Amino acid sequence: MSDNVETQKDLNHEDTARLILDMFHRTMVHHTLWFTEVRHQMGTEKALEMLKTAWEKSYGIQMKRLSKILGFEMKDGIPAPMLNMSKESLDELLNTVAVNWLANDGVWFQSVEFNQGMIDAKRCNDSCWAHFSPFEAWSIKNFLGLPENPGIEGLKKALNFRLYATINTQSIIDEGPDCIVFQMNECRVQVARKRKGLDDYPCKSVGNVEYPYFARAIDKRIITECIGCPPDEHPDEWYCAWRFKIEK
Repeated sequence: MSDNVETQKDLNHEDTARLILDMFHRTMVHHTLWFTEVRHQMGTEKALEMLKTAWEKSYGIQMKRLSKILGFEMKDGIPAPMLNMSKESLDELLNTVAVNWLANDGVWFQSVEFNQGMIDAKRCNDSCWAHFSPFEAWSIKNFLGLPENPGIEGLKKALNFRLYATINTQSIIDEGPDCIVFQMNECRVQVARKRKGLDDYPCKSVGNVEYPYFARAIDKRIITECIGCPPDEHPDEWYCAWRFKIEK
């Protein structure tokens, strides 16, 4: 950037666009920091309650302004250009958003790993999932309109709306009215490692956070059991498997 730039008015066309994107990023981080601080001060349940209110209001305000300046309409809270896309294109966009989420997760892991080492990266990763997994469960419950404790059937439905469900291949086996086995048959991360001739990534420590926290956030009565997860040996048909049940 030129040394002659002293204020925003001095920016050229390209740098003004870059500043706009940087401000989007700042807004995202600030939104997250508000949530994490409210959670720290008042607890997760109260923070999620406030997040719902803040997100709905903030989204409406921001999209109204953005739609006006960018020249698109809003229909029932959704940008009209998205509604005008074909279902095939929308599905492609959905997959892209999910893949971007996974890429962002991987970039964060590697940023810590290359700077501080694998142990710190795994510790940060496990701690992050302790917060993200119940948040994703909460988000899915809101999206689907699930009741407070929807049981195993509610969990089955929720598992199909995770970000991972968009980019991985998974299956659910019924073992009874209150018991299922969830299998991750094809994991994007593990498949990529296998293609490169690498061993499975040992994800059991994070799985033991991710899956129980998700299940309990869907229904606090659900108990999670790890059947197998790397570095455990596993059959070719799945990378990890988990049993979810409600004991009466």
